[in-house]
Amino acid sequence: MRTVVQRVSQASVMINGQIKSAINSGLLVLLGIEDSDNDQDIAWLGKKITQLRIFDDNQGIMNLSVKEVGGEILLISQFTLHALTKKGNRPSYIRASKPEIAIITYKKMIHQLNIDLGKPIQTGEFGADMKVSLVNDGPVTIFIDTKNKE
Repeated sequence: MRTVVQRVSQASVMINGQIKSAINSGLLVLLGIEDSDNDQDIAWLGKKITQLRIFDDNQGIMNLSVKEVGGEILLISQFTLHALTKKGNRPSYIRASKPEIAIITYKKMIHQLNIDLGKPIQTGEFGADMKVSLVNDGPVTIFIDTKNKE
């Protein structure tokens, strides 16, 4: 799985002109899924996201996690995170899971983040045409790939 994690002061997702989900202070997580992703990846990533120390402590140092600050999470599926751009100008999405496989992993990731955060997270709608809005706080943007756990 590949994720882009953004610290936000607010974020929302709109579908068909209606707000589906919105959060205040917390994390907007864009999630790309590939066929080789498994339950170990889900468990590792859920813990990593909820324990990332990217929120300021009393001294203004990024030393606290979303869980420690009582923040929220908005999770959005985004197959384009697996775009291959080496050849030509049209990205290839061959590495991204097909919807029938990816939806299962996406639902497992939602469940894992609910557990790791200790409260329900907000989501987009898998496969929908979504309009995502955010105010990136910092800006802080982190890229995580479960196949490269450095």
